Amino acid sequence: MKLHELSAGYEAAAVLLRAKLRSLRARLRACDDAQTRASLKWEIALLADILTQCNELADLTAHYYERGYYRNEKYTL
Repeated sequence: MKLHELSAGYEAAAVLLRAKLRSLRARLRACDDAQTRASLKWEIALLADILTQCNELADLTAHYYERGYYRNEKYTL
């Protein structure tokens, strides 16, 4: 498997994460319990970080072999 083929998997995962985040944010707006709200906020923050990484890795793997492509420093050695 080549890197550009992995990009589709990261993009698919990002779609699922976005849907889950929308659902959690809707639950947060409707929630009145402080402890549940705190738990939802923590889960949203965690999934938002994962979504960011998925987006960055999808971009990196899609364009890794292109000449002149700027690679994110987080994912280089």
